[in-house]
Amino acid sequence: MLTKAPKGTKDILPEEIHKWHYVETIFADICRRFGFSEIRTPLFEHTELFARGVGDTSDIVQKQMYSFEDYGGRSITLRPEGTAGVVRSYIEHKVFADGKPTKYWYEIPCFRYEQPQSGRQREFHQFGIEIFGSENMLADTEAISVAYTLFMELGIMDEIELRINSIGCPKCRSAYREVLRAFLAPKYDELCDTCKMRYEKNPMRILDCKSPICQELIKGAPVMLDHLCDECREAFSELQQDLSAAKISFTIDPGIVRGLDYYTKTAFEFVTTAIGAQGTVCGGGRYDHLIEELGGPAVPGVGFGLGIERLLLLLGTYEDRIPAQNPPDALIVFMGDPAKEKALSLLNALRTVGLAVELDVCARSTKNQFKHADKTGVRFAVILGENELASGKAAVKDMNTGEQQDVDFEALADFIKQEHIKIQRLDKRS
Repeated sequence: MLTKAPKGTKDILPEEIHKWHYVETIFADICRRFGFSEIRTPLFEHTELFARGVGDTSDIVQKQMYSFEDYGGRSITLRPEGTAGVVRSYIEHKVFADGKPTKYWYEIPCFRYEQPQSGRQREFHQFGIEIFGSENMLADTEAISVAYTLFMELGIMDEIELRINSIGCPKCRSAYREVLRAFLAPKYDELCDTCKMRYEKNPMRILDCKSPICQELIKGAPVMLDHLCDECREAFSELQQDLSAAKISFTIDPGIVRGLDYYTKTAFEFVTTAIGAQGTVCGGGRYDHLIEELGGPAVPGVGFGLGIERLLLLLGTYEDRIPAQNPPDALIVFMGDPAKEKALSLLNALRTVGLAVELDVCARSTKNQFKHADKTGVRFAVILGENELASGKAAVKDMNTGEQQDVDFEALADFIKQEHIKIQRLDKRS
């Protein structure tokens, strides 16, 4: 067990990390262009924050949270999702006093105790955004547009479908719950134990149950869309108009409930069939009462969480969708101690001007240094020996063509940069 990662966790090895950097860079840039600011919150929070914020009828709170008592006797939980912590920070630092919509983005690890499967681990990572301070459906459209833009720029929107729903507000949902209970009453004894408890507290959560038996029992159940109040109906209609104006295609899916109790009105998912049954890549919606519920003022909110592992799993179905990891710009091959001293001097000089340059820290034979150069995929080897030290020029070998040129030590940086520019231009032409 000592040398095996805990179940549901996964190492991200160097040969994979460039894929993460690729999507992270694109997401951060999109958020910048949309006017979002990055926020970083603690990895763990007080358990009560999630119990109250996420909802005590959700699977997350009931079955999946990693909670423990610290040395001070406080109940602490590793965050299972991002919104509650961001809301807590928003309240604690009185950001609402700014009197304007607040737009946050984040990238976080989350933790849920559930059965690991493809694209879903017990430690997983999310991109997320939150918009606080707007009741207008333009904020919902903005949130959806961020995810839509990410999928478009990654070139995978053809494999993804946006589905939207309205789950109403407390006023219309209260009446709907009674209608739903009446539908489920004859089937109560057949429900799973968890759903029997939900029947009293929040019967809408039964619609999100993953049990095949419960899924069969809810077929033909009344849908929330048929029981919306006038305000929620108008808001949902406005959302559809705004998405159409933004040229974002969508499907109305009355079955979307989402797995968190705090949602109101808008609920949405970006789904795909390309990664199996667990095809939700991004999910979110509106939560107009969460900030108030957690002790803040009555400020509406909307946001989403986007699973990075699932996103990369989907990207993996496209050949060459993610650019290959760049090898070093050059590697210095040295022969003998005097050449080693010059190599160290050149190494620092080249790195200082922004070049990625390596040196064989094992100080192996010349032959093995060249083998190391081949292994790294480096394009240029800078060779230093007695002749090069005497002439003041390094021998620069193109590892692809085998061509070799002598270059003054002082001109090495410019030479390597220019050669890479030429290579990039040729690659673009081809």
